[in-house]
Amino acid sequence: MTALDQASIADLSARFSGVLLRPDEPGYDDARKIHNGMIDRRPALIARCLGNADIADAVNFARTRGLSLAVRGGGHNVAGRAVCDDGLMLDLSLMKGIHVDPVRRTARAQGGVTWREFNRETQAHGLATTGGVISTTGIAGLTLGGGLGWLMAKHGLAMDNLLSAELVTASGGIVRASKEENADLFWGLQGGGGNFGAVSWLEYRLHPVGMVTSGLIAHPFDHAREVLRFFREITSAGLPDDLAIFGALLHAPDGTPIAVFIVCHCGPLREAEVALQRIKKFGTPVMDIIGPTTYEATNMMLDAGFPRGALNYWKSNFMAELSDQAIDTLISQFAACPSPMSGLLLEHIHGAATRVGVSETAFPHRREGYNFLVVSEWLNPADNTRNIAWGRESYDAMRPYFTSGRYVNYLGEDDGEDAVAAAYGSNYQRLRTLKAKYDPTNLFHLNQNIRPG
Repeated sequence: MTALDQASIADLSARFSGVLLRPDEPGYDDARKIHNGMIDRRPALIARCLGNADIADAVNFARTRGLSLAVRGGGHNVAGRAVCDDGLMLDLSLMKGIHVDPVRRTARAQGGVTWREFNRETQAHGLATTGGVISTTGIAGLTLGGGLGWLMAKHGLAMDNLLSAELVTASGGIVRASKEENADLFWGLQGGGGNFGAVSWLEYRLHPVGMVTSGLIAHPFDHAREVLRFFREITSAGLPDDLAIFGALLHAPDGTPIAVFIVCHCGPLREAEVALQRIKKFGTPVMDIIGPTTYEATNMMLDAGFPRGALNYWKSNFMAELSDQAIDTLISQFAACPSPMSGLLLEHIHGAATRVGVSETAFPHRREGYNFLVVSEWLNPADNTRNIAWGRESYDAMRPYFTSGRYVNYLGEDDGEDAVAAAYGSNYQRLRTLKAKYDPTNLFHLNQNIRPG
């Protein structure tokens, strides 16, 4: 920092409502850390905002000084795009405002809210909307990139429930977007990620969601082939919208490899009991913890497997079907897994999430099928090389079974422009045009970046 820079920071600080942190100040190291422990970056300045005025000042500060600008909501993005080296980290994590309107069945929440915080407030009224599968994920990042979750077959993706958003654009202006106001921008926010500005408020449609039936059933890894074939059979037979089923190869808490069904039925408990009978009667499970619980608890049921600070490397792609060859490849790759924290996941997509036109939102992936995810996770940095290698090798081994398209929220640090283009498919050029309108200089480029065009 030059003397002029120091004077500029002092000027910004004089009117800033939040907290400005430089590298030598208390709290800086904690504030720069995000969920993925692989990411170790040091911004020149962290602006911990409290509202739109703070965000606008921080955006203007970065733009006028040519600083790289990273935007942090929940800080859960696996590629670590929420934090940068040497630039300005715009941190929304202190912005926790939530207001639920139980009569209109809507909720407004600020960009630093996580799904755990959001669910706690909405569930107090017996309401919910589609969130992620991990409750520590931020609502903003997940929603802007699409938003797969336990309620998506019944109520659509998280972004399908977005009613409006408020954001600060690259010019420092504060803009509201909805279907009635700045409709082109609203279309882009439904899947286009953080490319168009720093989103400060999100408004969601809520649905009555009381007790649900959820949990997992685990089978011995020796039976993985039969388990995955049965998973294919039941997901190909036409599931009811109330039922979401994921298949996975994971490790039990003691490190034993297992083949797993993870389920959530959000309909009446008696209907759930009937719908889940086939799964519960299949084979000889070593564990069955499926039962009635709250949606709030359901959204937290996998949290322990994703602790903050663990080292993560993920790869993901969509699959239209699950062939015998794909199943065999999954099993052989998982058998070579070097970490008891890692797994291979198949997120089945059907129902309301697929009943939206490809061009109705920026998110184009509306066919029934699976999202395949390699989760390579470990704790010791000395094991980085072999765990990253396993993640890449597992992804490459599954390539022959992929369909077109990537889920933008799972793109990793080494996924480049081609992967972003694949994530948006036929909507990509429209998004580039929209980017040129709202961020022509690509100030918001530390994201799953869409270049202006």
